[in-house]
Amino acid sequence: MKKMKKNSYFLMLWLMLATGALSCKKYLDAKPNKQLATISSLTELQALLDDHTRLNYQTVYAAEAASDDFYLTDQALNALSLEGDRRVYNWQKGNQFEGTVNGWYYSYLGIYYGNTILESLNEIERTNGNAAQWDNIKGQGYYYKGSNLLNAAMVWALAYAPNSASQTLGLPLRASVDFNVPSTRASLEDTYQQLLSDLKNACRYLAVQQVHVMRPSKAAAYAMVSRAYLMMNKYAEAALYADTALQLKSELIDYNNINATATNPFPEYGMEVLHHVTIANPAVLNQSNASIVDELYNSYAADDLRKKVFFTKLNNRNVFKGNYSGQTSLFFGPAVDEMYLNRAEGYARTNQLPKALADLNTLMLKRWDKTKTYVPYNSSDQQTVIAWVLAERRKELLMRGLRWGDVKRLNTLGYGIKLERKYNSSGAVLEPKSSGFAMSIPETIIDLTGMPQN
Repeated sequence: MKKMKKNSYFLMLWLMLATGALSCKKYLDAKPNKQLATISSLTELQALLDDHTRLNYQTVYAAEAASDDFYLTDQALNALSLEGDRRVYNWQKGNQFEGTVNGWYYSYLGIYYGNTILESLNEIERTNGNAAQWDNIKGQGYYYKGSNLLNAAMVWALAYAPNSASQTLGLPLRASVDFNVPSTRASLEDTYQQLLSDLKNACRYLAVQQVHVMRPSKAAAYAMVSRAYLMMNKYAEAALYADTALQLKSELIDYNNINATATNPFPEYGMEVLHHVTIANPAVLNQSNASIVDELYNSYAADDLRKKVFFTKLNNRNVFKGNYSGQTSLFFGPAVDEMYLNRAEGYARTNQLPKALADLNTLMLKRWDKTKTYVPYNSSDQQTVIAWVLAERRKELLMRGLRWGDVKRLNTLGYGIKLERKYNSSGAVLEPKSSGFAMSIPETIIDLTGMPQN
């Protein structure tokens, strides 16, 4: 009976994909609306990958909802329509993801798309005439597999620790579109090795230049490998892949040229964006409810333009508006500024302090009021430089789904970061070594598969 239920679940997913209209932006050529079962050309495969509604505008947001960069008042918390979001916010295990269309669903939907592409390519001959397009499509397939698995690991798995990863539960590794293959949880070691393999294959096959940042490029893939290695606290590798991404795209936005009073100060598809991935503003994270914690807001220097560009006042609350989406939706994709910080941390951790400081100061010069004197970061003490990089990382990359993963990885190093909800009556606390850093897998998935729960 469980096997039948499981097959029905995946059949429902197949039918949704097969019958759903493939979306396209105006910047793309019109593509035919085909069912997956009849895909037979590279044009049709690219049309599937250009389904931006599912691949670019939907991703798991729970990591940001659980972060300590913002708070909800009691009134805002009680007004949330999703009980699961309340439980994620307060780090309460169980029933954190409601219904069947949730963060888990979208994570594995992206993996399913990737597997569909890779399996379909086996039926299309690679020739001298189509090699570039064939390779680029293959790279996109690998990218969506690897990036979605990484996003899922940051939510539903504990932090990677090399001495225990092979004995720690990871995630199901869906290697094909075959509905009859049961889902079982791999080790955390195997999970990270799989997502690294997929993302490195994406680096190999993706085009350097895409028609639009809605499609992942080679630089985006390098960036995601760097992000994965940083989550593993493998600093030399994180710096290497960040450097490779920056060799392809390194220009930073000069915040002196940004209109700080604008409702949405950054342009859509701006120059720092490596791959455009956003999440439509869920209630738990939107400006009506989410306020930036005082300690973070007050950490910005007066002449740091981010304090004006990133935030606005709403009912005497500091709320975030600095989305690289160019809209109210939150930007969760890789970007150039993240790569400068990844490389800086990698250099600092490996005691290449002049390089780390150079990256940090390069970034800050683009964030500082040019009418004011900027005093460069400068120190020969490794721990001081690391602390500076981590402080700027939090101030630069807030509301991008990264803080939760940073806290997890830093706590494996002994940072002892305890998360507390101090701005409402819930009084929630998440201790540094809590199992709550691995969120509950949706109960519907546990029922369907029999996998062990976190």
